[in-house]
Amino acid sequence: MVNKLVVENLKHRPVRTLLSITAIAVEVTMILTLVGVSRGMLEDSQRRARGVGADIWVRPPNSSVLSFSAASMSEKLIEFFEKQPHVALATGSVAHGIGGIEQITGVDLEKFSRMSGGLKYLEGGPFRNPEDIIVDERYAVQNKLKVGSTLKLVNRNWRVCGVVEPGKLARLLLPLPMVQEMSGSPGKLSQIFLKLDHKENLNAALADLKQKMPEHKIYSIEEFTSLFSVNNVPGLRAFIGVVITLSVVVGFLVVFLSMYTAVLERTREIGILKSLGASPGYVLGLLVRETLVLAGVGAVAGIGLSFGTRVMVNGLAGPSLSQMIVTDWWPISTGIAIAGAVLGTVYPGWKAVHQDALEALSYE
Repeated sequence: MVNKLVVENLKHRPVRTLLSITAIAVEVTMILTLVGVSRGMLEDSQRRARGVGADIWVRPPNSSVLSFSAASMSEKLIEFFEKQPHVALATGSVAHGIGGIEQITGVDLEKFSRMSGGLKYLEGGPFRNPEDIIVDERYAVQNKLKVGSTLKLVNRNWRVCGVVEPGKLARLLLPLPMVQEMSGSPGKLSQIFLKLDHKENLNAALADLKQKMPEHKIYSIEEFTSLFSVNNVPGLRAFIGVVITLSVVVGFLVVFLSMYTAVLERTREIGILKSLGASPGYVLGLLVRETLVLAGVGAVAGIGLSFGTRVMVNGLAGPSLSQMIVTDWWPISTGIAIAGAVLGTVYPGWKAVHQDALEALSYE
């Protein structure tokens, strides 16, 4: 009986019901989209780091894993590393920012191909001229590029010589000397990759290198990729917290206004219920159930909308942005939405419970 009354009350005010559900859905979608984009970017970075094929990753002193590091390591270190026990191959790269989170990466293509197992060309092939650039498939599709296309970056025109499968180090690859020149760091590297003769020698090689170069940051590939997390991105966790808080506030205000208006609109109805013997708990339960229905339907709609934002982000945003569907956050975002909605019902519910039945019946 109570559930039927709840449903009829919601159906009786379709506009208010629809607006409340929409606001809660937007709240849930905002949370899932933000978390999905954050995780998508980090997992994409992990996948591209693993695609290098290195066993050990060397970074300059005082460098941050998830930021562009200055090309401060001498290229001569490549020879030093290749002479170390268990190191079969060493190569390096230089990253140069081109705006936002986009960057171009310079590599010694011959050595990089040997280490990574080779780039898989979908079109074209390797560098033939200093002005050649290799792009991955996603970047090519989003920027409508093909072999022979001209791409303007950092005030220079580059010729696309190859389109490759994504997942190996970077989306844009240039000859190493060109990026060193652009970044004003000839003969310098941002990071160095080492491939060992046998995987079982990893711990011994790490210990030896860390002893010889204590000032450098030296990681196994597993250690390095484990650093790609929300906790290691400066300000990202705080940013997610702020957005979630704003989402809860929006949901709270919408539900508060919706339920407050519902109490005012149903003053006589509440008076009749109380005159018929309805207890305060019954009246409060009626409002809370309405809120739970709104929050539940809104949360489901929000989860559905997150699939739409995924299509938009992955299709329209830059190639460095990608959104994942974060199923583990579905119950979390639903719980957040329900908690905010229930909080928004507290004052209207208290007002309804404490209405005098005679005054409510005489309400015009």
